[in-house]
Amino acid sequence: MAHLSFPSPLGPLTLIETDGAITALAWGERGGATETPLLRQARDEIAAYFAGRLRRFTLPLTPAGTPFQRRVWAMLAEIPFGQTRSYGDLARELDSGPRAIGGACGRNPIPLLIPCHRVLTADGRLGGYSGQGGLATKARLLRHEGAIPPEPAGPG
Repeated sequence: MAHLSFPSPLGPLTLIETDGAITALAWGERGGATETPLLRQARDEIAAYFAGRLRRFTLPLTPAGTPFQRRVWAMLAEIPFGQTRSYGDLARELDSGPRAIGGACGRNPIPLLIPCHRVLTADGRLGGYSGQGGLATKARLLRHEGAIPPEPAGPG
């Protein structure tokens, strides 16, 4: 299991690779990096995403989870940059409930690359986000993608 930590606009991130695929993305730094070509590619794609040059990740992903969670994560990966879906929409497609979708989003081991931040409540509220910074991070990612309006400028 190789891993690589690097700085990002969200703070330090650590990518984990197992058997030629990305299996996790975690907030924070982890010592003893073992860089691989795939981890360098993933770091570069994340940097391009934040620089506004990349809208779809091309990395092999193999998240560990239940069959239901993997189906949810596959659907999340299909939500285009700058667009959102509701927990209810996804639940109807999977003949499930919105809470089950939220639970799968909360257990997503590869946030950002599997864009659980693009899932909102039926009335357009943010819902939840398990990544560091919680809803503030989710809003920041959605603003970056233009999916929600920018924060109003402060007085000045």
